[in-house]
Amino acid sequence: MLASILNLNTTLFNSSLFWTLTFLIIAVILFIRNKLRMDIVALLVILAFNLSGILTIQETFAGFSDPNIILIALLFIVGEGLVRTGIAYQVSEWLMKVAKNSEVKVLVLLMLSVAGLGAFMSSTGIVAIFIPVVLVICQQMNISPKRLMMPLSVAGLISGMMTLIATAPNLVVNAELIRETNVRLSFFSFTPIGILILILGIFYMLIARRWLSDSTTDEDSEENKHSIKDLIDEYHLQERTRSFIVHQGSDFINTPVGDLHLRTNYGLNILFIERWKRFRPIFLTSFLSKIEIKEKDILLVDVSDPELNLEEFCQQHNLEVVEIRQQNFTRTSKSMGMVEITPTPTSDYLGHSVSELKFRSKYRLNIIGIKRNNEILEGNIAEEPLKAGDLLLAVGDWKFIQEMRNKTYSFFVLDYPAEIERVSPAQSQAPHALLAIFIMVFLMVTGIVPNVVAALIACLMLAQFRCIDAKSAYSSIQWSSLILIIGMMPFSIALQKTGGVNLAIDYLLTIVGGWETHLLLMSLFVACAVVGLFISNTATAILMAPIAIEMANQLKVSPVPFAMVVAIAASAAFMTPISSPVNTMVLGLGGYKFSDFVKIGVPFTVLVMLVTVFVVPVLFPL
Repeated sequence: MLASILNLNTTLFNSSLFWTLTFLIIAVILFIRNKLRMDIVALLVILAFNLSGILTIQETFAGFSDPNIILIALLFIVGEGLVRTGIAYQVSEWLMKVAKNSEVKVLVLLMLSVAGLGAFMSSTGIVAIFIPVVLVICQQMNISPKRLMMPLSVAGLISGMMTLIATAPNLVVNAELIRETNVRLSFFSFTPIGILILILGIFYMLIARRWLSDSTTDEDSEENKHSIKDLIDEYHLQERTRSFIVHQGSDFINTPVGDLHLRTNYGLNILFIERWKRFRPIFLTSFLSKIEIKEKDILLVDVSDPELNLEEFCQQHNLEVVEIRQQNFTRTSKSMGMVEITPTPTSDYLGHSVSELKFRSKYRLNIIGIKRNNEILEGNIAEEPLKAGDLLLAVGDWKFIQEMRNKTYSFFVLDYPAEIERVSPAQSQAPHALLAIFIMVFLMVTGIVPNVVAALIACLMLAQFRCIDAKSAYSSIQWSSLILIIGMMPFSIALQKTGGVNLAIDYLLTIVGGWETHLLLMSLFVACAVVGLFISNTATAILMAPIAIEMANQLKVSPVPFAMVVAIAASAAFMTPISSPVNTMVLGLGGYKFSDFVKIGVPFTVLVMLVTVFVVPVLFPL
């Protein structure tokens, strides 16, 4: 053993391995100190390896051509498609409905869903799909993304332990077993231990999520920002609005809204029309004057004339008044919004009323409230001349609300309400987005094409179906996360090129060769976990599987438990944000530091190791 140690020291101080390890230690220290952004540290790593001559220019920048980097970028775009079509919000609403707004139930359902789906597709892919869902849930529950993003990544990594095809290391280990021993793992060989670790992970994250709380919450980001609920209360909309159901025989049916002259004759202003189509409601907000009213339509109407006899009006036109609730506004917030605007001091519109300006025809928005000197004006506000300092509450399609930004010569848009983050501009394309996702998952599961090609096909379909556009696609990519992964890849290449990985493995075998079986399995797990900090989990499996099988052969025991330990340890990349692309994807979105992953990941890795070392030999006898 002394000779091995001396050989190790000689190798370290007489090769570029010493500088590789030095760069690694410095990078880890910078990550922990958190003074520099992680992507900046990654770029410094690239620079150091190139200037030192340890790696060639091609090796240093190999990450920029790595298919996995392209895959992660494409999956960010797929996630944006889910947001823009409203699918992410529908999934989040379903989760919250089932969980009844309980954070504990949301966490459990989230981890079960991710691990279950990830058993049949790429863990990176499933995490990318659920990232926008988690962000929406955090907004709706007013909790920090820190509380759920880590459980998401943990569940994604555990999903790799569920089935044979769940992750590449499982397939690598199975192939090595077949080659060396002609023993084959079944599709569900991993499932019992995977389910056990998933249950352990759920209970662990229910406790560990409390360690991720900090003083920075969503309230800070939403500070000074109105919500639609605030605007409804502030402008007394519930007192002024009514909802009408159009019954059979009404003279409104098949008549365009503009031809009814409701505002002129009755002081009524239709804000939107709710119409059921294909078993789901759609909300018509744009170009209302040209829309023909249909039987069973629900009209949300602003009543500006308090003297109008609504009961007599409804009887005359065969309408039914139904109770108006705040949900009538908030459930339409994906398509219809509200915003406060104010005329500019030099606007030509001052002194003119909303009716005179034909505001709805020009801007496709309805003005349903005016605040002057902090008081809400009553009566027929459409005929009220505008004054400097007036605040106008505009209601309509988010598209036209956002276009008001360009009308600065006439109006200033005040702070947008928080619900603008839930806008689904391509909601009608949701079925096409689901088709693209289904095809991507099918191609990934069957392996007909590489995962990166499957994701590219999905992105092209999303673009063809107008679920995403170029601007939203490029802006959805978390470039800092990609740079972090790319910048850490030179360590993998350098450790293999300089012999660092093989040297560590040889040293391990020298030390633990005569240990008891469970200790051997534990040392094998630790070795895989440590090696996996610096190279991909697939590369870890490739390096460690032959060693594990050879250890079993020398001990004259079954190689299956040893191979299983390698596969599970390769997926147990919980300890740092650079251990797996899954962790890196949630790093920025969750607002985590390097130390957060260490604090949560190291104890859980130890728990997974103990469960694996003592349960695997029971399931697969030695």
